[in-house]
Amino acid sequence: MSPRADALRNRAKVLTAADEVFLEQGTTASTEEVARRAGVGVGTVFRHFPTKEALLEAVYLERLRQVGADAAELAAGDDAGAAFHEFFERLVGQSGPKQALTEALAAAGVDVAATDSPVRQEVRESLATLLERAQQAGKVREDVGVDEVIALLIGASQATRWTTDVSMRGRTLNVILDGLRPH
Repeated sequence: MSPRADALRNRAKVLTAADEVFLEQGTTASTEEVARRAGVGVGTVFRHFPTKEALLEAVYLERLRQVGADAAELAAGDDAGAAFHEFFERLVGQSGPKQALTEALAAAGVDVAATDSPVRQEVRESLATLLERAQQAGKVREDVGVDEVIALLIGASQATRWTTDVSMRGRTLNVILDGLRPH
């Protein structure tokens, strides 16, 4: 095995472990715990991610890449309307830990809005494809664009964050999704 392949594998293990640890324990969890979970030494973590902020940013970008991959996968499905709604509901449902990560990065001085625009562009393109397919199927209003969907995703994520009442979250999402359906 080449040193490069080993380094890439270790980086991936650290990112996976960090994502799990930050989801379970929050963004204040230690890098030592991340290293332990990844099965590597702390030095390996810092070789790939010189600061905790760099590790948090890498986890954020990996989650963002996954959002794009999820949108692309759903866009390839047969039922475009159901796929769009599933993506919307899934993303809002997973927003709590993502928001905590975004807030931790902002507190550390990392501007997540400016972070790695190619990944953001991939997400926008995947979302645009998903939206366009749902619109072509007559399941989402034609006058809605990607920017509106992103704004609604952010708003829905914020709105559902303040309550632990699952039925309230569901009703809130239904109102938003009903508003996206053609009249």
